[in-house]
Amino acid sequence: MTLIHALLLGLLQGATEFLPVSSSGHLAIAQHFIDGFQQPGILFDVVLHIGTLCAVAIYFSKDICQLLTAPWTAGEQGQQQRKLLLLIIAGSVPTAIIGLTFKNVITELYHNIPLVCAMLLITGTLLFAAERWRNGNRQQHQLNVTDALLTGLVQGMAILPGISRSGSTIAALLFRGVDGAVAARFSFLLSMPAVGGAALLSLRDLGTLAADQLPLYLAGGGMAFVSGLLSIHLLMAVVRNKRLAAFALYCWGAGAIFFMLS
Repeated sequence: MTLIHALLLGLLQGATEFLPVSSSGHLAIAQHFIDGFQQPGILFDVVLHIGTLCAVAIYFSKDICQLLTAPWTAGEQGQQQRKLLLLIIAGSVPTAIIGLTFKNVITELYHNIPLVCAMLLITGTLLFAAERWRNGNRQQHQLNVTDALLTGLVQGMAILPGISRSGSTIAALLFRGVDGAVAARFSFLLSMPAVGGAALLSLRDLGTLAADQLPLYLAGGGMAFVSGLLSIHLLMAVVRNKRLAAFALYCWGAGAIFFMLS
């Protein structure tokens, strides 16, 4: 892998991690067409996800600070933040169970490009259906344990390459009648424990990484951070203005085109 490859993959990861088009699917397809691309396990992918995780931490820094101080915050605000913290913990449980159970199986699927394309088609269908039949305007204080567990379950299933994590979790909450901006915020906050946990599990692969590749990995992660921060702003505008159907068309088109090319 060259520096250009690392930067382009980082740009692709950042742009597609938060837009509902599946960053894992796009990375798998792009890496498939890079001659001789190799990585220890999915270490490079995880480094890119750490870059976008940092973007989430920056964008939602106020929310994160409130969650971290929630146990010691008095009043109604503290009560609401403690509830949100417990919902994130609850939603992380099904994600962790699925991720730990199927981690090795899923890693092999990243090389199955026809499957990735099929999952993109499913992502497009989810987005179209969520936009078509979204209803309700439930706010953050109205989220409940069922919302959290369902979203965590969907997030766990999104380890399949081609299933958009942000797209599928936001769609699940829209089906539950949650406001679009609230759904996006909860989806991003819920992603942080999952991405952080995946990063920790992949640390053992660092020992097999060639020394000359480390700067390339860091460059890719940095690019993912910058482009990810920009794409968060774009997605928040998209869900507010109810424009998910356009991304459904994109997923259908990309899935069909790359299926033929593969």
